[in-house]
Amino acid sequence: MALVTMKEMLCEARSKKYAVGAFEFWSLDSAQAVVEAANETGMPVILQAGPLEAEFCGGFKAMRVIAALAAAPAWVPVALHLDHAEDFRSVEDALEAGFTSVMIDASSATFDENIAITIKVVEAARKYGASVEAELGKLAGNEGNVTVGDREACQTDPAEAAVFAERTGVDALAVAIGTAHGFYTFAPELNLERLGRIAAATPIPLVLHGGSGTPDEQVRSAIGAGIAKVNICTEFIAAYGRQYTTAQEQAGFKYNVPSVFGSAKDAGRKLAKHKIRLFGGLGNGND
Repeated sequence: MALVTMKEMLCEARSKKYAVGAFEFWSLDSAQAVVEAANETGMPVILQAGPLEAEFCGGFKAMRVIAALAAAPAWVPVALHLDHAEDFRSVEDALEAGFTSVMIDASSATFDENIAITIKVVEAARKYGASVEAELGKLAGNEGNVTVGDREACQTDPAEAAVFAERTGVDALAVAIGTAHGFYTFAPELNLERLGRIAAATPIPLVLHGGSGTPDEQVRSAIGAGIAKVNICTEFIAAYGRQYTTAQEQAGFKYNVPSVFGSAKDAGRKLAKHKIRLFGGLGNGND
């Protein structure tokens, strides 16, 4: 199946109170693991990569080729999304390479600056028929080049979210409600009351960044309150990394592609399948 934008899938997700999983990828096998999990569950999925992953793979054009190859056998919708671009040049490069969706993260700028930058990105993306995600508020941990510590003070303001969505025409909005990038260094407690007020203030799909390690029950509650896209990066990478070590500890292990890389891909697929089922409300999220 050809790559699609994420706008339609996220609008449907919000209206039906489920969320689409967005997984970072860095190789053909990692992209295939995600798409295979989506096919097995019958749910749409988003392959996403930031400037770091693009640099690792040789650029945005290479990422587009990888994503297209992985999505070719899919019977469910698959989007290709630029994650956490902090400058317009990265957005342009991704759009020119064929990304179907882009995210501009100007959350470290002032509110008015964030609006101005996002409008510029929306105008550029429309020329390519691509969708746009922006961010308002800051997550704890590493947020771009800023280290964020005071979780509550940096969370998204519902009134600002309504103004931001209206003025920019953005397709999806990432909100800060208590999650963190990477694995948590504190006990996660999502601010569901704030999320409810944000969702009431704007009808556009809302995005939960920092999904890795967030307790399943809190994720379910957030989706019920308006989250339509959940980002998974650290947990997915960790599934691969841990399996590389585990495989080599097995009796009779031999260094060959299936033993090392095949088992890691399977671990990634299982993790992605669990998350997709969880986000889609398919049972308890287990295989």
